[in-house]
Amino acid sequence: MAHAQPWPYPRWIAHRGAGKLAPENTLAAFRVGASHGYRMFECDVKLSSDGVPFLLHDDTLTRTTNALEMLGAQHNATAGDHPWGTLARLDAGSWHSRAFVGEPLPTFEAIARYCLRNGYFLNIEVKPTPGLQCQTGDVVARHAARLWKNAPVPPLLTSFDVTALQAARDTQPELPRGLLLETLWPGWLETALRLGCVAIICDHVLWNQQSLTQAQNAGFRALSYTVNDDATARRLLDLGLDGIITDRVDLFI
Repeated sequence: MAHAQPWPYPRWIAHRGAGKLAPENTLAAFRVGASHGYRMFECDVKLSSDGVPFLLHDDTLTRTTNALEMLGAQHNATAGDHPWGTLARLDAGSWHSRAFVGEPLPTFEAIARYCLRNGYFLNIEVKPTPGLQCQTGDVVARHAARLWKNAPVPPLLTSFDVTALQAARDTQPELPRGLLLETLWPGWLETALRLGCVAIICDHVLWNQQSLTQAQNAGFRALSYTVNDDATARRLLDLGLDGIITDRVDLFI
């Protein structure tokens, strides 16, 4: 089925900024990804307790920040339970390597402005703290619409969380959305249609000729995560996927 609109995004997308080469979801990672020639990036966005959207993948701070050292083991490690003033003081780089010691957690606004200044494209994964699905989808979509107001190409908002994606649609219906899937659960296609999505983003093992034809016949673009080897990339390119999210920004140049 022919798509009504041309797809404005690059095929190759750097996962969390630069994959494994820099501390994920930091401005430093975006700079490393860009240094390898990438023009589109994927990142995870959630809310601080006082409503500031910022970049972090996990529900907790322990894996990718020095929260235990800074806040003490007795403090709650759930990222969304802390105000931005506390989160902004954390070191989100030293866990990765000495080269990135002191790298802070970035606000979504800082990353957005970096991308807009440099003409880069962004895939925003809405990653809500449990219980904040509606609020996160709403706030992230509002910020995205404001920041990209005069931009020629809007960001692509995606989520595994249907409730968060619904909230994003309700508040900013004009922003393009994509449904993320770990499995092809019953009703995935109907849900993506109901949410007004433009894309389906699957674990790469889920894409074959049958699933791709289903998605394309329903009018969706097809993207895949997280593709880190030549053979998998070749298979997906031969299938005709529209986007490939990778950690290997050093391999796929």
